[in-house]
Formats: sequence, C-alpha cells, structure tokens
Amino acid sequence: MNESLEILYEDEDLLVVNKPPGLVCHPTKPDGRSSLIACLRAHLGPGATPSMVNRLDRETSGLVLVAKTRAAASELGRLTEQRAVEKAYLGIVHGHPAQDQGRIEAPLGRDPDALVAIQDTVRPDGAPAITEFHVLCRFVRPVPDRPDPRWWKDSEPAQEVGGANPAAPDGPPQPFSLLRLRPRTGRKHQLRIHLAHLGHPIVGDKLYGGDPSLYLDFVLGRLTAIQQARLILPHHALHAAELSFCWRGRRWHFTAPAPTTFRQFLADAGVAL
Repeated sequence: MNESLEILYEDEDLLVVNKPPGLVCHPTKPDGRSSLIACLRAHLGPGATPSMVNRLDRETSGLVLVAKTRAAASELGRLTEQRAVEKAYLGIVHGHPAQDQGRIEAPLGRDPDALVAIQDTVRPDGAPAITEFHVLCRFVRPVPDRPDPRWWKDSEPAQEVGGANPAAPDGPPQPFSLLRLRPRTGRKHQLRIHLAHLGHPIVGDKLYGGDPSLYLDFVLGRLTAIQQARLILPHHALHAAELSFCWRGRRWHFTAPAPTTFRQFLADAGVAL
C-alpha cells in the first residue's frame, strides 16, 4: 500500500501527500485496505490517528493535507471552514471555452432523475457553488478509436506494423483545453458538475461526461473497449495541483506534479505542463 503514498512534506504535525488517481480516501471494503487512510496508518505506525483536512474523489489526483495530531486537525479544520485554504486544480476538458477566464455560479443539489445515487446536478434550490476558471491552453489532438494500451492495461498490446499501431489508431482530431480551476465553495463534485454545465466536461469523467451508464459499467467491471475509447483516459483528468494557507505564523504553499496519464495526454499534443 505504501507504494501509493507519495509524501511531499512531513513534520511532527503535518503530512502532505500526492494522491494517485484511483485511490479512495476512505475504505469502501470491509477489510479497510486499498485506501489513502490505510496507507497513512501503515506509514505512521501503531496508534497513529491521521486526519485528512481535505479529501478528493477516487479518480481525482493531487494534494491531500493530513494532520498528525488532534491539535493540528482542529486548527486546520477551522481554516477550511473559514475558506482560508486556497486550492487550485488543473483540468483537461473537452472543447474550447468561449472565454479565456470566467466564473461559474450555479447552485448544486441532488439529481432526482439520476441513474447513479451519488450524482448531483445544477438546480435552482441547490446549495450555492462558485468556481473560477482560467484557460491555460487550447489545443487539438487526434484521439485513438480504441483503448490506448499505455493507459488501459487490459486493452490489446501495441503492435508496430509499418510504423503504425493497429491497437490504437488515431481517430479524427478533437478540441481540448487545459484549465486552471479555483473552487470558491466546496460542494460535492463541484468542479466536475460546473464544467459539464458549462458544456466542457472533464476528459474521462464517467459520471458527468454525458453518459452516466459508463460509471455503472465501470463499477460492475464491464466496460467495453468501445466505452474505454470514448472515455480516452482510465481516470478523469482532474488534479489538485496547489494548496496555500497561513498557519502558525507562516504561509504554507504546496504543489504536486500531475500523474503520468495527465501529462502524457498533453505531451501527445505538444503541450508542456
């Protein structure tokens, strides 16, 4: 499990990790394994009571702030409640937003018509939610019409034939954009819902990408090669890249590198991160 624990900073009170995509913060299985909290307990040893100050969705990668003591957990928890912790995410979305930057103000709440129980939506009577975005780069790149074996481990192996790769041939070019995102509120799935509401869902988002049946098939372990190709990436391209806050007389600032799949998707289009 500790292979999943990329530690960026640690002292007697604080631990900062770069969570990989695909790892849940809290266990979803009876044995309590395969979660970030289990990795933290294994790292800190018997009797440790780590407390995650912020949490990320299973497929979202990036910075997670962990308090190692009750005092630190209480103090950092208050900062979060006061919205004194600045967060910045990177996201790769479908299409090209019309504006270079903007502010999405759209209240969020439960979606009564959703196929998936955890799915929320924009609704007039929802909780206030605000997201700021800035377009870092617009680009166009071909998309394989079959699962790319670099990312989908259960897809066909690549075979070089005359310089081509029949396992993942290039389809027609499609538009994408790299965004910097700043959530000004902390609602469930906020960034993913807001970007989909804007008409630019996050690449690889199984729940808010337009067809939530992809999420159901993923959970049941029955995604087809066609579905994998539609998703492009095995995990959605959302990364918690920066955290900043003032605490105990100093300003703290952390950054985390994006995962390989995120960076490679950009590199294939000649975009450096």
